[in-house]
Amino acid sequence: MIRVLIVEDDPMVAELNRHYLKQMEGFQLAGIVGNGEEALNFLRGNDVELILLDVFMPNVDGMEFLRQIRLAGHKVDIIMVTAARNRSHIENALRYGVVDYVVKPFDYERLRTALIAYRERICLLGESESLNQQEIDRGIFIKPVVTSLEVPKGLEREMLQIIDEKLRTTADFVTIEELSRQVGLSRVSLRKYLHYLEDVGKIEVKLTYRPVGRPVKMFRYISK
Repeated sequence: MIRVLIVEDDPMVAELNRHYLKQMEGFQLAGIVGNGEEALNFLRGNDVELILLDVFMPNVDGMEFLRQIRLAGHKVDIIMVTAARNRSHIENALRYGVVDYVVKPFDYERLRTALIAYRERICLLGESESLNQQEIDRGIFIKPVVTSLEVPKGLEREMLQIIDEKLRTTADFVTIEELSRQVGLSRVSLRKYLHYLEDVGKIEVKLTYRPVGRPVKMFRYISK
């Protein structure tokens, strides 16, 4: 699990970030603090892999916090979630090694995209001691254009995102029965979503032949 610290002085935004994070597989909330000073104290006694960091905060703001943790040698990763959008803030964030920059006000899909990209990066780096250029480009430096799934009539956006996320984070092929249990949807309804995801090129389908009975369809997300 990726342990996440939320550093945000607005309680409503902090709660929103917590709510969004709770919906993501592979992440665990380590804590919520209100400024950089509290975050520095938290890091001294807790293991954290990722920080969701605001800029405008009392005492120690986000940029000063970034400067201090890099001077101290902390290897924690940072996703900025902030209203700061001027060039100097963005340039400084990049120089301090921030992995993504989400501008307030934001929607769930943008933060979700940032978290998924980070999770995939961590998984990729944990799989091998050596990566080829294609793996480096796909998983770390060259980001694909993010487009929201268009929802056709008869399908629900939230359920489509749940199914898309489940397939995206499953490495191997799955059957419709397995996926039905995981997302809590009947096989009849699930087939409509799978047909759509196949039509738009997001999943691949194969037939698996068993010793007895009819062949079984299996589904897997297509990695870009």
